[in-house]
Amino acid sequence: MAVFRPECVLVTGGAGFIGSNYLRHMVTAHPNTRFITIDALTYAGNRTNLAGIEGASNFRFVHADITDADAVAQLFAHEPINAVVHFAAESHVDRSIASARSFVHTNVEGTRVLLDAARHAWAQVRRRTCRFHHISTDEVFGALGPEGVFTEETPYAPRSPYAASKAAADHLVRAWSVTHGLPAVITNTSNNYGPYQNPEKLIPLVISRALAGLPVPVYGKGEQVRDWLYVEDHVDALERVLLRGEIGRTYLIGAGQEVRNIDLVEQLLDTVDAQLDRPPQSSRRLITFVTDRPGHDFRYALDCSRMEEELGWTARHAIGGGLEKTVSWYLANTDWIQYAHKKLTQPTT
Repeated sequence: MAVFRPECVLVTGGAGFIGSNYLRHMVTAHPNTRFITIDALTYAGNRTNLAGIEGASNFRFVHADITDADAVAQLFAHEPINAVVHFAAESHVDRSIASARSFVHTNVEGTRVLLDAARHAWAQVRRRTCRFHHISTDEVFGALGPEGVFTEETPYAPRSPYAASKAAADHLVRAWSVTHGLPAVITNTSNNYGPYQNPEKLIPLVISRALAGLPVPVYGKGEQVRDWLYVEDHVDALERVLLRGEIGRTYLIGAGQEVRNIDLVEQLLDTVDAQLDRPPQSSRRLITFVTDRPGHDFRYALDCSRMEEELGWTARHAIGGGLEKTVSWYLANTDWIQYAHKKLTQPTT
């Protein structure tokens, strides 16, 4: 399989959780490739996440919204962009249930703006010299029962406004690929965790509340099952897809490590206790069961054999080791947690 060697990569949402982990790796690993990131710096975007690469000669940060068609068009007009890696999205299910407007605007319209900009910019170049890599979620497939896995052929059945907006974006990418010949690839991933994740998400929420001795909320009885993927493993997979993935393909990226929410929370609290030299299991007393989220999907699981067979990728981090690394990072970066919490309370425009 030929290796794709991009000259200039536009990364959307690069100040967010997965995007910043991706950029910190890629900017260093590929010094001859130029990386530009566009980020609106909403509550979930934190420019300090990029502090380690801000001075790199092959990196540029642009403060703009992906729904701003003029700003996006200007980037394509003035930079030799021949690859897009599209992370930017509203991503918190609870927020989408409360109000879906920003999810439809960013996730659907923002994706449409990027697709059109890429289509027009790449109209006169050869298909194999460009690539649009769309990052999506396993939630577009709906929910599983106790058995079975999602595959690349599983019909879409989103059950939350967030999942529906990501499903719509996936469909737009496929439509532009078929109708306009846009060279695109899609990846759908399981739940990520690791450094720089916004504290409204489950794992950093549990860590930060355990540190403060505050109640740790768990929906329902905590019996929902998720496949947890350490973000460094996801970044490795995404790098392989960008460079060696087949145009027109969908790749599913998961760790094959299914854990019930309640078991994850208990293991996480025990890890915090161990690293802070607290009495074993003492923080489990903080667990507080709360009313379940509307339409809460029971279980997700992915068949990642295509990633393994075509691109030689498997997740390297077991859940125990990944949680230990994650807790260690948050304990060493309490200032970052405080800043991220402060951003959560600031009004967005």
